[in-house]
Amino acid sequence: MILAIVILSILILVHEFGHFIAAKKSGIWVEEFGIGLPPRVFGKKIGETIYSVNLLPIGGFVRLHGESEEGVKYKKKAFFLKPKKIRILVALSGIIMNYFFAVGCFSVVYFIYSFKGIPEETGEVRIVSVEKDSPAEKNGLKVGDIIRSVDGEKVKLSSEFRALMEEKKGKEIELSIERLTNGKIETLPIKVTTRENPEEGQGFLGVEVTSVRLLIPPNWQKPFVALYYGFRETVVISKMVVIGLISVFVDLTEGQVPQGVVGPLGITALLAYAVQYGLVPVLNLAGLISLNLALLNLVPFPPLDGARFVFITAEAIFGRKVLPKVESAVNTIGIALLLLLLLALTSKEVPKLIKSGSISTFVENMIPESP
Repeated sequence: MILAIVILSILILVHEFGHFIAAKKSGIWVEEFGIGLPPRVFGKKIGETIYSVNLLPIGGFVRLHGESEEGVKYKKKAFFLKPKKIRILVALSGIIMNYFFAVGCFSVVYFIYSFKGIPEETGEVRIVSVEKDSPAEKNGLKVGDIIRSVDGEKVKLSSEFRALMEEKKGKEIELSIERLTNGKIETLPIKVTTRENPEEGQGFLGVEVTSVRLLIPPNWQKPFVALYYGFRETVVISKMVVIGLISVFVDLTEGQVPQGVVGPLGITALLAYAVQYGLVPVLNLAGLISLNLALLNLVPFPPLDGARFVFITAEAIFGRKVLPKVESAVNTIGIALLLLLLLALTSKEVPKLIKSGSISTFVENMIPESP
């Protein structure tokens, strides 16, 4: 649990460091960079910034000078007086940092994989073994054959092929097979009747297939290949996270309880659970959480970064700043609603954790398929 809290704090600090470094480079006075949340336990002023350690050991914060017109001492260093482009950059810099942190996590995972082989989809369903006396063997299927289609339906993934076998169990099917014979590729139509109720350990057809190959790049290429796959993984998961966030908001607007949403306790438990399985699961989960933090903060809901972006954009469109009192009131309401949501999620998770009796059981109940 301690390691999980440390990892979660790092993810939030990465976000805040993005705001910190962007503000510093833009000439904005960073009054305080805090580790943890107030009340303050210890603070030291270095240069013009107070670096503090706070009592609540989760996350951190950055306090910028002149976030509103009230209490401004140095106009040249005030956030709200900087050009709109700079304020947008500072507002979105935490999101950018979380996004690239996710890329880094996934890239390290793929770098580790690169020594034993990075799984890569080939777009071909290849037979890697044929069971003795199975329908496949009796009808001439061989190791190395590539299955192009089932009853005219093209297959490129092993999961697609398995789904079709389930659908067509007990039926006669026609497979379009590519086979290398005497250096030439030939296409063969092979008819076979699948098993309807195979025994345990047997398949409907009696073959093991894969559409994945293991890529082991040369050592000098490993970092670059890992970075490519890490970025690609981030893009793919980003799409899934966006779809998930849309689903949550649709459920909320329809008055339904969103499925699969966890609070701080649930996230911490997930990280604690992943720690048991080593570095790769921790990095994968840290990357996923960092990506969630990035995309969630894009939502234009106060006090998230997306809301600040909307306020600055509105200023650019209408030619005047949002009244400080209005922005402050909206942010206060937003914070209250977010705290209520977090309390509601936590109040549901605490009894479940107590009933489960352990973190492992608690997480396994949340995720039926454990890693």
